[in-house]
Amino acid sequence: MWIIYVITEKRALAWTGFGLLLPVALLGFVMLARWIPVYRDRATATATGQNTPAEGHFPLPVVAGHGLAAVVTLVLVLLTALRT
Repeated sequence: MWIIYVITEKRALAWTGFGLLLPVALLGFVMLARWIPVYRDRATATATGQNTPAEGHFPLPVVAGHGLAAVVTLVLVLLTALRT
């Protein structure tokens, strides 16, 4: 929706794009909240021989970079919607 707004410059599309992006961002924050304890417990589970969930193997720089890109996208869409 946001890309269509950039082409057509209709204000309703800017806010629709932001509205659709909000639940996606909230889901990302929930997944981050679930990932943090798994990532912290990875060292303990490895030392005791337990299996760790797949998300425990995501590297910290990748998760941080993905989160930063998501926040920048959300802020840019909001600023674009406010500008109209």
